[in-house]
Amino acid sequence: MPKAHAALAELKGIAQTIPNQNILINTLALQEAKDSSEIENVITTHDELYKSELNLISSIESNEVQNYIEALKYGYELVKQKNLLTNNAIVKIQSRIEKNKAGFRKVPGTVLKNSTTSEVVYTPPQDHKDILHLMKNLESFINDDAISDLDPIVKMAVIHLQFESIHPFYDGNGRTGRIINILYLINQKLLNLPILYLSNYIIKNKVKYYELLQMVRRENKWEEWIIYIIDSVEKTSIDTIELIGQIKILMQNSKIELRTRYKFYSQDLLNNLYKHPYSKIEFLVRDLRVSRLTAANYLNHLAKDGILKKEKLGKSNYYINEKLFDLLKKR
Repeated sequence: MPKAHAALAELKGIAQTIPNQNILINTLALQEAKDSSEIENVITTHDELYKSELNLISSIESNEVQNYIEALKYGYELVKQKNLLTNNAIVKIQSRIEKNKAGFRKVPGTVLKNSTTSEVVYTPPQDHKDILHLMKNLESFINDDAISDLDPIVKMAVIHLQFESIHPFYDGNGRTGRIINILYLINQKLLNLPILYLSNYIIKNKVKYYELLQMVRRENKWEEWIIYIIDSVEKTSIDTIELIGQIKILMQNSKIELRTRYKFYSQDLLNNLYKHPYSKIEFLVRDLRVSRLTAANYLNHLAKDGILKKEKLGKSNYYINEKLFDLLKKR
């Protein structure tokens, strides 16, 4: 436990050293959206992910990933404003993931099945009143620290299991639950930004994740589940610290090169190139408040000199920060 808290504290600190924290919110949220969706067998490549951010492609998979990003950022803003994580907020987060307003389940029949054998492995509460009651209790547990003196990371493990076991929505429970994890840590002041995402750890340890969920449900064996979550927080924090450090090095190297070579260098330009692995003229127009012609000249100049890679899809040009792309792809 102390190691997990130390890693979280270090992550919180290093995030403050990035001059524009939207860089981390955007790049890491893109990665998390891809990973969290992959757990639900919604598979996208990095290339598809970044093209969809530019509105250059549209597919069911890429749209679902973009919906997740929207829901994550929306939830973060809600928690920042209200310092609470309410059921109303959770419903709104899920509605952005699934693009519906079905709310908590009202019709019985939802069961969780083994994706390979179709065997029913778990039947969540079926009655709408039971779901409302359980979610009300969970809302109180999340927000009222007087109810429990559990360590916040242990409490997050309990919250996650309880939410996934209530399974309050027809669809989107897994992705909503993983957003709740990060928002809870922010609400507890263990982090300031939504940058700790456990989805990649879960992908690497997916079988164990579901086995431990079932052990708690069937046998009330909590210890291994809690250890699993503590371990995931520690290891993911360490991985994210390393990633942020590598992004900082790339940014510093780019800053030196751009300042040395180009009169049009600005911190806003540098930030833009690291906020979006794939950029486009419209992003520079918006972020740098320059004309479309000026933005095109900047990007084309950087592409001509090999700092960016210029690509064309249909009638649209886009520009790839290959060093950032390669770094994120490796992860």
